[in-house]
Amino acid sequence: MNQTTPGYAAAPRGVEMSGEQPPGERLDRAVLDARMAALAEVLDAESIGALVGSAARGSRGSGASSRAESLLDSSRPSSVTPTMVKVGVDLGTAYTVVVALDEQDRPLAAASARAQVVRDGVVLDYLGAVELVRSLKERVEAQLGCALSAAHGAYPPGVPLSDVRAVQHVIEATGMDCTGLVDEPSAANAVLQLRDGVVVDVGGGTTGVAVVEDGQVVHTADEATGGTHLTLVIAGALGVSIEEAEQLKTDPAQQRSLLPVVRPVMEKVAAIVAAHTRRWPESTLYLVGGSVAFPGFAEVVSQAIGRPALVPVHPVYVTPLGIARSAPAAPTQPLLTTPLSSLPARSPRHG
Repeated sequence: MNQTTPGYAAAPRGVEMSGEQPPGERLDRAVLDARMAALAEVLDAESIGALVGSAARGSRGSGASSRAESLLDSSRPSSVTPTMVKVGVDLGTAYTVVVALDEQDRPLAAASARAQVVRDGVVLDYLGAVELVRSLKERVEAQLGCALSAAHGAYPPGVPLSDVRAVQHVIEATGMDCTGLVDEPSAANAVLQLRDGVVVDVGGGTTGVAVVEDGQVVHTADEATGGTHLTLVIAGALGVSIEEAEQLKTDPAQQRSLLPVVRPVMEKVAAIVAAHTRRWPESTLYLVGGSVAFPGFAEVVSQAIGRPALVPVHPVYVTPLGIARSAPAAPTQPLLTTPLSSLPARSPRHG
């Protein structure tokens, strides 16, 4: 049975648009699918976009599927309260996600919520962002049975340093230390673990690009175009409100008829990628972010740029998982009887 992200049709399971995966681009799809399915299984029940079950079990009988199931079984978290965790906070334009992993990068807990506190990588509503991350942190803590002491954050490539620091301040205002910040496409590659290729992170407001050579990120870029632009185009074409357009965009029954409407936005994403990867014209594209779950997205990008394009299962959670994988392990603490949401925000650190 194919698993779906609510609001989107079933995301392709590593679908490649033209032929076999190129040699040298060593993406183990069974490992990746199992990794993403394991995270999906620990999302709390309140999470918007929560997924049920394992997409790695979608094709029973295949060797890759059996291997994915085995990996997923070994990744299920223990009921023992962890003493060390790796935490990632993804402050996105459309969704904010908090992910906790154990020291072996196995998912332990995760929570997400739709919000509009960030636009194009810039924190517009600081207090709203603090309250949102604090709420998600408490939901993850309730799953774990312990308090989180530190977290990693992320930012789109190319944003000003002041905006990057705002992410740090949000994390610190929730009572956690910020252990570091990583650019979003590089975080995605912490999950994909490509040897060579191009990571394309299509977020709510921007498209981030990271070129990977010999396992190292050698180039990053970011431009404004993302899921919000899909919504705006739908609203303009159909003469409906932004809210109605968002509902139509995420309604599987409407997506086939909307593809011609939103195709220019997808082609714009392809143009952004082409402009920033001229020196790497043969590299395969690996698409992540919630927007690429829209049916036909990978096909349109592949056709427009003339290269293969792949999408993993649950692409919306690739970057949040990568942020957590990039974080150092930090000790947990006993849970407070009074939740942090009832306490005043801690002043951010400066310097």
